[in-house]
Amino acid sequence: MSVEAILILVLFCTGASFVQRVTGFGFGIFIMTALPYIMPSYAEATTLSGLLAMVNSLYLTMFYWKFIPWKKLLPILLTFIVVSFFAVGVVARVDSHVLRHILGVILILVSIYFFRFSERIRLKPTLPVQVAMGTASGLMGGFFAMQGPPAVLYFMSSTDSKDEYAAMAQTYFLIGNFAMTIFRFNQGFVTHAVCVAWIYAVIAVFIGLWLGNMVYRRMPLKVLRKVVYAYIGISGLVAIFS
Repeated sequence: MSVEAILILVLFCTGASFVQRVTGFGFGIFIMTALPYIMPSYAEATTLSGLLAMVNSLYLTMFYWKFIPWKKLLPILLTFIVVSFFAVGVVARVDSHVLRHILGVILILVSIYFFRFSERIRLKPTLPVQVAMGTASGLMGGFFAMQGPPAVLYFMSSTDSKDEYAAMAQTYFLIGNFAMTIFRFNQGFVTHAVCVAWIYAVIAVFIGLWLGNMVYRRMPLKVLRKVVYAYIGISGLVAIFS
């Protein structure tokens, strides 16, 4: 990698880790605005994003382990793993630009809807809701390395505290990204270029975590909800224009 590419990678990885710590998701959304332009292929970009996000989530999952509500988490997680397996298998054969534009419009509409009506909406941890959110998350994760928004909407509206929300979200992303890394490895996406880039960027994950932790500790749950919904809208704009 060139020096310029390494600097861009480290900068965007720090920002992605910061966003993930503050909002509970968004690592892939943030870093995928840069990775497709500095990695040899789109598939390798999604693979690197998942590997780095996994490091971020591992640290936070260890911190929040005792708050994990497994009954709320397992159905959506298992659905995500199954759906993402098939999505990863076709990612190298689809027109990602068209799908990104559709994704962007949907995310913006979802953001507006939840921003206005979030106080009245509460997604209950029922099996149909979990399967629906897991399916949407699996498709978005496999195609774009952006599995966060559907799952986070469910986590945010079905939890009563920041700790429980963080525990569900980070465990979900840790196990989900681990599964997708295995799927991508089997597809030949874990290349030498991905491994070298990971080595350069992994320290930036912890820098972003440290910066984000200072903000997260001071943010009330009500404010966090608004930040999450706003960032989903921003991710929609990123998907459209990237």
